[in-house]
Amino acid sequence: MGDDSTEEWCVYILKCSDGTLYAGSTNNMKRRLESHNDGSGANYTHSRRPVELVYQEHCGNRSEALKREAAIKKLSRREKIALLSQTER
Repeated sequence: MGDDSTEEWCVYILKCSDGTLYAGSTNNMKRRLESHNDGSGANYTHSRRPVELVYQEHCGNRSEALKREAAIKKLSRREKIALLSQTER
C-alpha cells in the first residue's frame, strides 16, 4: 500500500479523444495522467487515448477526493462542462 499521507489528493477530469469526459482521483497527477495515456490507466480511457487533463481540484486526503469524485461522476455532462467553464475564467 502506498503512503497516502505524503501527497495531497485531488480529483480530476480528463477529456478523451472521442470528446467524452472521465473523472478520477489520485495523489500523483503526473503519474496518473501518464498511465491513462500509456494505456495502463482505467479501462474507460484505454481505447479513448490520448486524454487531456481539463480539470483538477485539490481535496487534501483520499476520503475527501473519493467523495468529490463520486459527486462529480453523478453530474450530467452539461453540469461537468459548466464546472470546467467556471475554472477557465
